[in-house]
Amino acid sequence: MSHKRWDQLVGSLRRTLAALPDRRTGDNARYSMEDIGLSAFAVFFTQSPSFLSAQNTLRKNKGRSNAQSLFQIAQIPCDNHIRQSLDPVPPDQLFPLYDEVYQALRQTGLLESFRSVHQTHLIALDGTWCQSSQKIHCDQCSCLEHKSGDKTYYHSALTPVIVAPGQPEAIPLRPEFITPQDGHTKQDCEIAAAKRWLQKNGATYSPLKATLLGDDLYSHQPFCRCTLLNNFHFIFVCKPDSHTTLYNWVNLLQAPHLRTLKTHAKVGAHFHTYTYRYANAVPLAEGQDALRVNWCELTETDPEGKVLYLNSWVTDFPITDQNVPALAAAGRARWKIENENNNTLKTKGYHLEHNFGHGKKQLASLLTALNILAFLYHTFLAFTDENYRLIRATLPTRQTFFDDLRALTRYILFPNWDALLDFMLRGLEIGPYTKPT
Repeated sequence: MSHKRWDQLVGSLRRTLAALPDRRTGDNARYSMEDIGLSAFAVFFTQSPSFLSAQNTLRKNKGRSNAQSLFQIAQIPCDNHIRQSLDPVPPDQLFPLYDEVYQALRQTGLLESFRSVHQTHLIALDGTWCQSSQKIHCDQCSCLEHKSGDKTYYHSALTPVIVAPGQPEAIPLRPEFITPQDGHTKQDCEIAAAKRWLQKNGATYSPLKATLLGDDLYSHQPFCRCTLLNNFHFIFVCKPDSHTTLYNWVNLLQAPHLRTLKTHAKVGAHFHTYTYRYANAVPLAEGQDALRVNWCELTETDPEGKVLYLNSWVTDFPITDQNVPALAAAGRARWKIENENNNTLKTKGYHLEHNFGHGKKQLASLLTALNILAFLYHTFLAFTDENYRLIRATLPTRQTFFDDLRALTRYILFPNWDALLDFMLRGLEIGPYTKPT
């Protein structure tokens, strides 16, 4: 991927931001909406809160800045102007950019490596907090009341991602922001947002033969029916405590209706045993209109018989001896939304829970959408830019990469994206610039 391709990516971002609603008037509109949006995006992409001030200093000293050469920012507004200008903008204005990356990955064939059970794509669903405060809040905040009488105001979102067993990356899709009207409990809020996401995005992703993954929160009859009505398959965690009717049926079943399969695989120096139990067409709830689902359980044990993993799922896929290992592997891939997406966004450099600006209307959600978009762009580069991939593979952590990016762009002016990566490659002595021994 050349700097021209990077410029095309940023150019698309610029065009989308140029179309953002602008309610400013008079002298207040001296900065373009694309410069305002790109300035905010650049902070998230570099994960440098001081990026804009550093680029202003670089421009004064060198007549030009990396904000211009890398992000096509003509004029850098101040932080307060960015926050005020973006506050009225709803986050869904950015969603076409998510779609563009998703379609680019499809067109290049890269998503084919994410095919899983029955050649479907796995889309994991989970809700996560974005930022919280006991003082600052807006009309879009949810509120958690404590026994002490204190209140915590917070923003949260459903963050769907494409995952696959054996794939270390998670590919973010359009998020869905949870609103105070969604309910008063985590279950009400998250499920309401998930249903809304299905209704908005079902037509886009169901042609993939997509399979939804979710924790026990999702494996209840209304949401399972909603999943099927929107032409998705599902594999949801199913715990005994919350599904007594289903487990009462399973516990009464005997062979051949309840089947068991054992396999063995080498993990490190030892062989682990994988015991699968499964049954088809069991009721998910009470009543004659109960949805019939297919249930499976996996128990992983070490050579001494110690249980290393135990979980169970419900799915609409008919289960057989041939596909139950793949179904369980797909179900286990759900954790990637927590480790590879939400946890990465919170603890690996993106600081998702940090308050970058709250505003009075949409600012908190819009900045979260920009932050996740920056993560998506980095993921895209890891797939499509060989130099970027070499650098990321050589540096010990994502945080080290951001540390280097912050330092280099603060002190050195790079004419384009390729020049920045070339400089890093030379410094690390990797790729085409490795010195001969």
